[in-house]
Amino acid sequence: MSKVLYIKANAKSEGESRTFRIADRFLEEYKRMNPLDEISILDLSQEKIHFLSVDDIATVYGPKTEESKKHPVLQYTYQFAEADKYIVAAPMWNLSIPAILKAYIDYITVTGLTFKYTEKGAVGLLMGKKAIYIVTRGGGYSSEPESNYEMGERYLRTAFGFLGITDFTSIAAEKLDVIGEDVEAILNKAIHEAVIAAKTF
Repeated sequence: MSKVLYIKANAKSEGESRTFRIADRFLEEYKRMNPLDEISILDLSQEKIHFLSVDDIATVYGPKTEESKKHPVLQYTYQFAEADKYIVAAPMWNLSIPAILKAYIDYITVTGLTFKYTEKGAVGLLMGKKAIYIVTRGGGYSSEPESNYEMGERYLRTAFGFLGITDFTSIAAEKLDVIGEDVEAILNKAIHEAVIAAKTF
């Protein structure tokens, strides 16, 4: 049995978000294939996540105790570290990820819990885990020259890899805001890819 953490980073609701439409279908198929797995849904827009303060930084980088698990920042770190698989659903915003997702990455990147420093530098502590990133984009950013502007998937893949999570795949629905494109066809193609990916996730 695996622990799956579904991280949602979009202020839009279920009915409005095209990203969630794909990710929810992925999760539905995953549940069908893995009925005994434990699924936790973390909707970042419903959480009290903020940018790290001076006090937060002192706690995040300070010594950890049993009480640390209750800290408003570190509770997310422990939850993330305890999961085996991660589903991240977030649209591209301004060439990258929503700010709240970046704030969340700051919450979970904690020395001694998700990575550590050694004599050879930083080492991720979450090896053997896997992640999938489901993203929607208004334009097309999978090929050059537009791909040079894409910072969201690049950042998440790097951030997760830093924590030891190198089994990282992505599903992207692109050109959703380009005039003349068949948006439903694009979304349905991404949903089909998601269903297939869920079978082996």
